[in-house]
Amino acid sequence: MAYRVTFIPGDGTGPEIAQATRRVLEATGVPFEWDVQDVGVDVMAKEGTPLPDRAIESLKGTKLGIKGPVTTPIGTGFRSVNVALRKALQLYACVRPCKVYPGVRTRYADAGVDIVVMRENTEDLYAGIEFEVGSPYVKQLSGIVSESGQGELRDDAGVSIKIISEFGTRRIAKYAFEYARKNGRKKVSAISKANIMKYTDGLFYATSREVAREYPDIEYDEVLVDALCMQLVQRPEWFDVLLLPNLYGDILSDLCAGLVGGLGVAPGANIGDVAALFEPIHGSAPKYAGQNKMNPMAMMLSGVLMLRYIEETDAADRMERAIAAVIAEGAAVTYDMKADRNDPTAVGTSQVADAVIEKMQKTPAAAR
Repeated sequence: MAYRVTFIPGDGTGPEIAQATRRVLEATGVPFEWDVQDVGVDVMAKEGTPLPDRAIESLKGTKLGIKGPVTTPIGTGFRSVNVALRKALQLYACVRPCKVYPGVRTRYADAGVDIVVMRENTEDLYAGIEFEVGSPYVKQLSGIVSESGQGELRDDAGVSIKIISEFGTRRIAKYAFEYARKNGRKKVSAISKANIMKYTDGLFYATSREVAREYPDIEYDEVLVDALCMQLVQRPEWFDVLLLPNLYGDILSDLCAGLVGGLGVAPGANIGDVAALFEPIHGSAPKYAGQNKMNPMAMMLSGVLMLRYIEETDAADRMERAIAAVIAEGAAVTYDMKADRNDPTAVGTSQVADAVIEKMQKTPAAAR
């Protein structure tokens, strides 16, 4: 029986890397039934929304999706499609593995970096509770702040509200520890700025600490987010699973991607109790759309995560080994993975897929 999967190409360069990934996934021999759903800026122009209800309903039906990047305007325009999908489907766990593959250009090639960023996906400042400058609600909030003895808000202030709940923290913390146990990980490090934000980040620490007591086989520690940034640059091998609130998790996952070669090899998964959506963590790079130029490996590695999620372990292993072999050889890779970005031997997006498929064909699939 085929796995029903919602397939969201995305916009910008998304459709190119999504199609390359789809070809590689199909070449594993795992049967898929794709429900293609378009979202993003082009859909916004046609349908008045970048995220039509049909896409959400599809994911609710299939409970499994893979998605290319979608453009998010900076400062203006519609809110993030990515955030909206996570909220609509309660995809509370954002899982972003960051691992060095031999052959990737990185200053940390010999450091043994193998970190999983475990980010809470529904709360924090990304909950999207905001009030613009001049809103009457800002004046009301200013009154509340003043009555509580914590000063006043300026009249020209915009306000975002940071939300950390015991429920949300316990849910992501339990997921992080269960993930660590299932995948042979040894340590979970909770990250916050609790020395300053005592009632939000402090709650994140307190709740994570309670959960940690239920997993005596997993080492647990707490690191302030600013200290973590320094330590990741100096000694990334110290860390295993990082447990973070939403905003820190978003920022630190990019830092960790930088340790292992960049966003081109950084996959992601967004997982809830009833559905899961897999996507690369990089953006849509619309200026390169249609040029067959972008690196598809982050989305391909997201496909590997999807295969592991549905417990198609043999296919996941073969696909990851094939990707790693192509990276190690360094011939059939895009310009960003060459020592010289102007190297004329760099190949295009679709040619990377060809090379990965060729490698997989040399490794027979296990009997299904």
